[in-house]
Amino acid sequence: MNRLRNILLLLALSFAVAASAQSERPEVRATLTPDSVLLGDEVLLTIDVRKDQVQVIGFPTFDTGENGELELIEELPLDTIERDGRRQHLRKRYRLAAYGEGTLALGRTPLLYLDKNINDTIYSADSLVLYIEPIEIDTTTMTINDVKRPREMPLRWGEFSGYLWRGAVVVLLLVALVALIIWLIHKYNVKMPNPFRPKEVVPPHVVAIKALEALHHQKLWQNNRHKDYYSALTDILRRYLADRYEFGAMEMTSDEIVAALREQELPDKSRRNLVEILRTADLVKFAKAVPDELYNEQAYLDAYYFVEETKAVEVIEAESDETRKEIDD
Repeated sequence: MNRLRNILLLLALSFAVAASAQSERPEVRATLTPDSVLLGDEVLLTIDVRKDQVQVIGFPTFDTGENGELELIEELPLDTIERDGRRQHLRKRYRLAAYGEGTLALGRTPLLYLDKNINDTIYSADSLVLYIEPIEIDTTTMTINDVKRPREMPLRWGEFSGYLWRGAVVVLLLVALVALIIWLIHKYNVKMPNPFRPKEVVPPHVVAIKALEALHHQKLWQNNRHKDYYSALTDILRRYLADRYEFGAMEMTSDEIVAALREQELPDKSRRNLVEILRTADLVKFAKAVPDELYNEQAYLDAYYFVEETKAVEVIEAESDETRKEIDD
């Protein structure tokens, strides 16, 4: 008897496990509220799902109809309406706008269904139909009116008094700020720049000479920085040539600079020195040549005297006039 009772208990447990393993498929209902609208009105699509908590439901991403009869206005978040043990009641809603005409058959609403090894598509029990009523216009009685002009309202003090007070406060603050600046200038004897004074133009040879002297004090080649030394030396000469003879020396190669200077009247020695400096700089920068100390110092002197011997004639005359005035004084 005990053996028979054990067998019956095992059979009962097996049936219970099998019954629990096969859960019921979800129940799906879809409704349209209202189911008859005018053209351009909104309609609410509601999808109710009753399912087991282990079952997964994928709600649809609503698409418009083939001819654009419906347009999604808003997709509302998923709501949990009720829980009863393992059973759940979920609700998903969509706000739609109707733009077609006539009867629109939406059919049964599809949902994705996942449950253990099951991957399927389930449909709502109801087939949805929406009737969209067109807006009829009676052209026989309709009249077209002109656009009405805006109504003219009297201007009230309260409408602009606030702006006047704020404007007055801003003006007073600006006046106080200007007065403070003027007082500080007079107290501390601050010299203000004259905006109408023309900007002083520095002659190209003055700029070049100062740059050459600054380069000489850096002692680049003395610290084995030959490439930096000759790059800076040729840049100074290129900038001087560009300002002195007004051609694009900064963007030219050494050969192009030499060709451009053929049209200029230069002392032969100055021309040879410039060509020698440019050729040597190219060898140092691109062929890694290393001139000796004597040549490095001579390149600086040749560049210095090139600028001095080729500066503009009017600059030389102006300097002579200043010298004569100093002697007379």
